[in-house]
Amino acid sequence: MVCRGMEPIIVPIEDVLDLHLFRPAEVPDLLDNYFQECIRANIFTVRVIHGKGKGILKKGVLALLEKHPLVKSFAPAPPEAGGWGATLVTLQRQPKRRPESQK
Repeated sequence: MVCRGMEPIIVPIEDVLDLHLFRPAEVPDLLDNYFQECIRANIFTVRVIHGKGKGILKKGVLALLEKHPLVKSFAPAPPEAGGWGATLVTLQRQPKRRPESQK
């Protein structure tokens, strides 16, 4: 993700993604790229922090999660993990590739 006149933001791949640093227009690509990198790093549960506010970002995030091919399931975070200001996402484990001899 490159913005004119701005340095790209390097996000460490962890089990938490805080969306407060990003503009809403960046979120769809960010989630897609972040989930791909999480799977590569064997991270299959991610807490996405979207904040409480008016709930606009949360609605958008939930709509993206509902149709995202890498998302197995998602649920509201428990109170100690952000409550309704965060969502726990379980990612699909990519199917293992079969060896050439078994194709």
